[in-house]
Amino acid sequence: MRPAIMVRQAVAADRGATAALLAQAFIDDPAMAFLFRDSVRRPAALARFFTMIGRADAVTDHWSLALCPAGTAVAAAMWRPPGHWQTPLPTMLGLLPRLLATFGTALPRALALQGQLEAHHPHEPHWYLQFAGCVPAQQGRGYGGATIRAQLARCDADRLPAALETATPANLGLYQALGFVVTDHYRIARGPEFWTMWRAPQ
Repeated sequence: MRPAIMVRQAVAADRGATAALLAQAFIDDPAMAFLFRDSVRRPAALARFFTMIGRADAVTDHWSLALCPAGTAVAAAMWRPPGHWQTPLPTMLGLLPRLLATFGTALPRALALQGQLEAHHPHEPHWYLQFAGCVPAQQGRGYGGATIRAQLARCDADRLPAALETATPANLGLYQALGFVVTDHYRIARGPEFWTMWRAPQ
């Protein structure tokens, strides 16, 4: 029997490590490959991207980290609380220099993708699973699922639903096993398919 996976809440000091592990986890993600088409430059671009996302979230109390036996964080789930699934416009404007540095000439494509995701996103109050991932060397060992279940337990206790989007078909089974169901399916123009998923409290 595998030992229980330790999951803890992130703190501000975890921002850098969280960005680094998510950059590894999303290296082959279809949405990220669409945004960052140069596979050679993608690792550095993803590191900048997740560092920027971490700065956009004012607090880290809604992030969960799964630790390997050595105590290193190997998986993360970044959640946003009800009513805060969108990045506020003042925050977006404040991030404009970082957006330009991260996306360069791909910024219009990134903003168009964000617009499509928001158009398909549910508006009922819910917890939003913004990003979840595990470093490639530790995938398949339950770390990613453990980070998600930690917050879902709180969702159930508070009787609140959860939502997410994924562009990775292989992830659908994992999310369905956690209680999510597909509520929307669409394709970005000249880009990947997305699935919107919803989980009622259980």
